[in-house]
Amino acid sequence: MSRGGRPCAGPQLSFADVYALHMLKERLQILVSADQRRRLEAEARRRGTSVGSLVREAVDRHLGAVSHADRLAALEGIRATDGRFLSPEELGRIVEDDRDEGLGVVAGPVSR
Repeated sequence: MSRGGRPCAGPQLSFADVYALHMLKERLQILVSADQRRRLEAEARRRGTSVGSLVREAVDRHLGAVSHADRLAALEGIRATDGRFLSPEELGRIVEDDRDEGLGVVAGPVSR
């Protein structure tokens, strides 16, 4: 349902879908054949996801989602935490700050 109580068109998004959308920053436009588009749309409907999600999944599967060097860097970062973890609130603030920085938003006090 939308804010106005009207049903939303399209598939329902899960928390993971919404989170992933916030992490995307690059737009790519591609041309496909009519047959490719029909097959992508049919598969997206079957899975209850978007065509874009299918394309991203195919790119990751074909080219590798994360490079070996990036995985090693992540592992070193985890080791460097030495047992120190962020609370969900701290992590949420960092994500919001990063998103706002990417959008050019100047952070200020927010009432929630």
